Amino acid sequence: MKKFTGFERGMGIGGWLTNYKRFNVLPENRRLVLTIGDFEHFESFITEEDVAYIASLGMDHIRLGFDQIVVEEKPYEYRENILCLLENFVNWCRKYNLNVVLNLHKAIGNYCDIKQDVELLDDETLQKRFISMWIKFEERFSAYPEVAFEILNEVRNVDPDKWNDLAEDTLRAIRKTNKTRKIIIGSTCGNSARTLGSLRVYDDENVIYTFHMYEPYSFTHQQGVLQQAQLFYNRKMPYPGDIEIYRDYERVVYNDKNPFPKYNIMDKNFIHDALSSVLLFIKENPDKILWCGEFGTIRHAKIQWREDYMRDIIEFCLENEIPYCVWNYLSTPNDGNRFSLVDDDTRKILSERMAKIIRGVIND
Repeated sequence: MKKFTGFERGMGIGGWLTNYKRFNVLPENRRLVLTIGDFEHFESFITEEDVAYIASLGMDHIRLGFDQIVVEEKPYEYRENILCLLENFVNWCRKYNLNVVLNLHKAIGNYCDIKQDVELLDDETLQKRFISMWIKFEERFSAYPEVAFEILNEVRNVDPDKWNDLAEDTLRAIRKTNKTRKIIIGSTCGNSARTLGSLRVYDDENVIYTFHMYEPYSFTHQQGVLQQAQLFYNRKMPYPGDIEIYRDYERVVYNDKNPFPKYNIMDKNFIHDALSSVLLFIKENPDKILWCGEFGTIRHAKIQWREDYMRDIIEFCLENEIPYCVWNYLSTPNDGNRFSLVDDDTRKILSERMAKIIRGVIND
């Protein structure tokens, strides 16, 4: 497989410019509406010191998520202060020899958290706005070849042909002015590895393909408040763990009468099986770049469980020469899925073992 040079070990940043005002606790007329508190947060949450610290951990790139509603003031008009923040951030990364992935984390019409009347892939007007925004980004960052564009995070469970068509239209629009911009495209069902086979592959050496890994969700999202299953079951899920705990979860939540029949313990054997589609993609596309753009564990899981899980994902990536990016540097306190890897106050990594694991030192 080809190398993703300069993007081999990364740290994701959420909580700064993404995941805004999408909770169901908000009445419909107040969802996706930004307030003065949001803009104060944008100006202060991430600083140059955070970028310097991420570089000190041995990372070579940062994946920065942003929301369409944060960048867009209204259709086809963009907030200059947000674009300046993004450009300042890229310059900080340049100072500390970090490459950047600018990731559209939440697009209008592609939210998994709230019901929307109009879906991105069913609405031509939303699709035109989507492409127009990326054209604006290409104009703004034309002088920054170290910046890659991840055109959409975690496409919903939709018709893959519809997504492939929009992705290709976006790729074509960017290529009109920049033939070498690194453009990252993931598959449907939340960038699932299992749907990589439905992703359109291009004769373009600067297109990178991506997948995310959160299986088993019963572990990675345990006791989370945004997922019905985990909120309902409300149980600590160890990793590696007694398979009977995981079987009970599946029986209670999904009425699965024979869950996980081939496993004696929930461990890296499950991880490797869950990522078997990744190996198939690599075999079928040896001249393409595949990048694991996101994986992690909810903050309140025990630290050793989190470390062990991250170790097993990264071990798989290293064994198969897959570049990776961990999720997430720091979540906001009001995020129902806190995946932070650093302490809220000190902004230092939660354990030395985790620091070693995320930079690829996986031997205990």
